[in-house]
Amino acid sequence: MAGEITETGELYSPYVGLVYMFNLIVGTGALTMPKAFATAGWLVSLVLLVFLGFMSFVTTTFVVEAMAAANAQLHWKRMENHQEEEDDDSSTASDSDVLVQDNYERAEKRPILSVQRRGSLNLFEITDRVEMGQMASMFFNKVGVNLFYFCIITYLYGDLAIYAAAVPFSLMQVTCSATSNESCGVEADSKHNDTDPCWGPLRRVDAYRIYLAVFTLLLGPFTFFDVQKTKYLQILTSLMRWVAFAIMIVLALVRIGHGHREGHPPLADLSGVRNLFGVCVYSFMCQHSLPSLVTPVSSKRRLTCLVFLDYVLILAFYGLLCFTAIFCFRGDSLMDMYTLNFARCDVVSSAAVRFFLGLFPVFTISTNFPIIAVTLRNNWKTLFHREGGTYPWVVDRVVFPTITLLPPVLVAFCTHDLESLVGITGAYAGTGIQYVIPAFLVYHCRKDTQLTLGYGTVNKHRSPFRHTFWVGFVLLWAFSCFFFVTANIVLSETKA
Repeated sequence: MAGEITETGELYSPYVGLVYMFNLIVGTGALTMPKAFATAGWLVSLVLLVFLGFMSFVTTTFVVEAMAAANAQLHWKRMENHQEEEDDDSSTASDSDVLVQDNYERAEKRPILSVQRRGSLNLFEITDRVEMGQMASMFFNKVGVNLFYFCIITYLYGDLAIYAAAVPFSLMQVTCSATSNESCGVEADSKHNDTDPCWGPLRRVDAYRIYLAVFTLLLGPFTFFDVQKTKYLQILTSLMRWVAFAIMIVLALVRIGHGHREGHPPLADLSGVRNLFGVCVYSFMCQHSLPSLVTPVSSKRRLTCLVFLDYVLILAFYGLLCFTAIFCFRGDSLMDMYTLNFARCDVVSSAAVRFFLGLFPVFTISTNFPIIAVTLRNNWKTLFHREGGTYPWVVDRVVFPTITLLPPVLVAFCTHDLESLVGITGAYAGTGIQYVIPAFLVYHCRKDTQLTLGYGTVNKHRSPFRHTFWVGFVLLWAFSCFFFVTANIVLSETKA
């Protein structure tokens, strides 16, 4: 649950943590990025991608600093409790014992204080896994905590809607093309409408909704139970992800090298910036999972450098994926889900590779859907939980899972426009989680640390962007993004 303090878990090396963070960030958002790149133009896309990567790195260091501050407060409370227990024990001693103990304490007073002062930096060791919900409870007031849960619940709803649409959409694209005259899949010059036939009298939209119903019936029940992501499932999905990404990049490079370059992307097209912004924010999302990733790292001495290296690698990977895509394929032929561009005979001659790439989102997303659904359900429970209270069985086992599952399925039933779903989720809820919450967390944790531990206390994991200017800059950027995206949507609807 988002508000719990849990055990650290099995420790791993910093470089394993680097790989885990890489795998977490590079996910579904990367598959929708090429189309957003082609729509906004390659230059403005590159500039925005680098800038948003930098901003995400800044807020990641904010969250790490807040985690260290939360650990320091927990460690300090344990020390105080331990001291109180010792005081209680000493108060029960005899008068002669008190005199002896008093002389001993006077003799040892100075060394003890000096040892505590030298060891103050150890207070900030990140040893307890304090999730973001618990940090919000420690550093925010009641209104701030409720706003935090509202933001993360909205983001998780968007995540589930994206997943619920991506799987049926991929199945529809692959199977409807395979059963029609286009036996090799999605053709370069064909643009299908939802009303086009798929299987006999069934339209493509009917096939999509059938797949959505099957997807909901198969994976929806997991929302009503507890499910955990196993180590081997994580390894399998990570392996499939990297095989798929590697195949797509290599195939695009080979086509460009052989002179089959179809794409001529514009330098800049501001009309596409709104979706690009949301997709990029969504594609750099990791802040909500940092406690689970960072806490088990065995050595955190150079944690900031490793995180910076991760972001450089991710930027390089996104750039390679998107630039090969927009120059290999025409902008109007790029699919919402980039893997579907490789379901063409002229791109991939092997039927097995075509089906693997076409169905790749089905395999990976299906394993993540139940986990995110259970996380959202638990956040709902935490939001309405009252101290000492329990939920009736019907509310706990029926109401919460139902309100978790129903809204994203209804959204997916109404639309399968993945680029817009990713863009809106990233632009609104994603901006809150990636920018607003980390900025307020680090601001309040610094104030609380000074009040609790003294103004001279230094957080060993403090962000390189320690000046208050950076907090203000992140918040200003976040609210500017809210305003820009909203204005762009309103103007687009007005023109339509």
